[in-house]
Amino acid sequence: MSNEAVYIPVGALADGFAEDSDVLPRVPPQKTALKLYFPDGGQQSCRFTGNAELEWNNQPAVPCRITAIREGIEFIDFVDPQRRSSSLTLICDHQRGGFTLVYGQLPSEQQTRLAAFSRIEQGLPLTGVRAEVRSGRLDGPCHADVPLHARSHDLNGMRNQYRYSPHECYEHIYLNSGCYAWHCLQGVEKGLADVDLCQTIKIADELFLFIWQEKVVPTLGVVLIDLAQRRSDGKIFGYRQHGFQEITNFAMGARITVLNITRHAG
Repeated sequence: MSNEAVYIPVGALADGFAEDSDVLPRVPPQKTALKLYFPDGGQQSCRFTGNAELEWNNQPAVPCRITAIREGIEFIDFVDPQRRSSSLTLICDHQRGGFTLVYGQLPSEQQTRLAAFSRIEQGLPLTGVRAEVRSGRLDGPCHADVPLHARSHDLNGMRNQYRYSPHECYEHIYLNSGCYAWHCLQGVEKGLADVDLCQTIKIADELFLFIWQEKVVPTLGVVLIDLAQRRSDGKIFGYRQHGFQEITNFAMGARITVLNITRHAG
């Protein structure tokens, strides 16, 4: 019998993370209604109900998860009611008046089954998972003299260990601003490792929004990394099984150990 590690569907990953998971507790929304102002002049409104639900873009209310890794910083996450196999994550910085919105889209079965070399030939990214990131203001229209959340290189060179539960542990190596390596040290994916696409957005001092898109099993991760408190909180989104019918969007959080930092010359 082979002991080689195997890739599992995201639903099996969710089951592995569920027991004793170190996620932040849910909190009520800081404001009943929000208005998002984008740099191109566009606007988006949303409203929270009393049952941990959110009315988005005048659509019926959907369940949402709200946490606060720091005072005044909200992580709001929900499945997109308007698009199939999509999710939305909204990071609200009420102290500075800024926000970042992540639109996540899982690939179709046809897109997923497109071979890596075929994707290269067609000039496509190696993963079919899409993540569109938009930042703006909560307190009024965007102005050139008011900075928005922006891409960051601050994680580059870090090697961190993430302890999600007593039986789930990973290490991340942030190679550059577009790629990172993950390696499961303990848990349902033990022995698996890969390098995937990523984005890092600086929210505040030592607080980063990290987004990754996996290419083998289509998976989107969106997480806040707080290096000051040495903890993270976020979500993982993907198809529950390999049949592409049902999605899972599960919460996860971890205690962080910074193992080392490598700074390359030049």
